[in-house]
Parts: sequence; structure tokens; C-alpha cells
Amino acid sequence: MKLARHGGISLLYVMAAPAEYGLHLQARIAPLMTGVGPVEAAVILSAALARLEAAGDRPDLIVSLGSCGSRVLEHAAVYQAASVAYRDMDASALGFPKGVTPLLDQPPVLPLPCPIPGVPTATLSTGADVVSGAAYDAIDAEMVDMETWALVRAAQTFGLPLIALRGVSDGRAELKALEDWTSTLHHVDQNLAAALDRLIAVLEADGLAALEIPAWQGQDPAQSLAPDSIS
Repeated sequence: MKLARHGGISLLYVMAAPAEYGLHLQARIAPLMTGVGPVEAAVILSAALARLEAAGDRPDLIVSLGSCGSRVLEHAAVYQAASVAYRDMDASALGFPKGVTPLLDQPPVLPLPCPIPGVPTATLSTGADVVSGAAYDAIDAEMVDMETWALVRAAQTFGLPLIALRGVSDGRAELKALEDWTSTLHHVDQNLAAALDRLIAVLEADGLAALEIPAWQGQDPAQSLAPDSIS
């Protein structure tokens, strides 16, 4: 893990799995690796932020990068997460709306900044399960992952903004083997790196003002970053 600095802004890059950290991202960043799932994501990021804060080196922004599943978005394309929900939380038996954590003053869906022109936005759902096939029917989001909600909650604890960039690695067909996830990750890596270059350009030009949440939420998700459309 190494903090990066662009335009006077200190960034902490966060990823879940080494398989997602391909040659294009390796040439650009040295991320914090959290491991897979919401528990590992929250624990590892919170511990890292506590250490950085104690050392007087707290970042200004967290950038989460990785893969996701989707059966409606273009595969290998990259999207900015415009919002994230926590699909594991269901206290509806006690009268709480599904997705709302009891006794926590948080809505079921959290908005996220989407500052990068030309990179489409999509909604995201986080949970501890690998979603495949008919399981998508129960999820009211365009993308699924296993870390972002937890990362956002950890970032909120330290008063930090977070941007989530996700490349679609699977979802069109049922997952039956690990290779069904990993086979497209080299394309996802290339497109995440290109989206990251665009993010850095925005931050160098506009600073943290670029993170104002309403700025890009009207963007058309259909304008995807296809595997061969960005460089």
C-alpha cells in the first residue's frame, strides 16, 4: 500500500483480490488489498486508515477499483458506482425496510460521487454472496460486488469520500468455475486503468470540488466504456 498524490490530493487506492490487479494497474498504483467480502473489506480498510491517521498521513480520497457482476451492463466495460446498497441486511421481520441497518442513521442506498466525464454510471449492490443466474432477480441494482458498501462505511467513519470504479467481469451466464470470473479480468484491468487516468486528470484540474455528488449523476449509463473504446 502506498498513498498517491495528484494535484495536491492524497489518494488511497483499494482493491480486493490480486487477480483483479493486472499489468495495467500495476504500472500505475500500489493499492491496499483487503481480501474478498464485506467483513474483510471493512476490517482491513479501517485498520489501514487508523494507522495512516495516527501517522499524520490520512488520505483525502479513497478510490476503490475492481470487478463486478452484471447481467444488464456491457462486459469488460467500466462504470462509476452512482450508489451502493447492502443486500445482506434484512431486518424486515422487526419492521425495518430491507437494506436498512437497525439503529443506524443511514438510508438503504448511499449515493457516491461520479466525477469522471465519459465514464458511465450504474447502481451497485454489495453482499457476501457470489450472484449468478436467477439470483439477479432479487437485486434492484445494475451491478453486484462484495466490498463497496463496507468500504464506504469505513470511509465514512473517518470522514472521507470514496469513489468506486467497477469493471463487469461476469453475469451473462451462470458461474460454474473460477475461470468464469477470471477470464475477462485482463480486459477489466486495461479499462480500469484507462478510467483511472481520466479520474486523475479530473482531480488535477478541479481538485476535490470534482467530487460533488450531483455533478455526473444524470449521465447516461448506456454510454459504456467498452473493451476497445478507451485508451
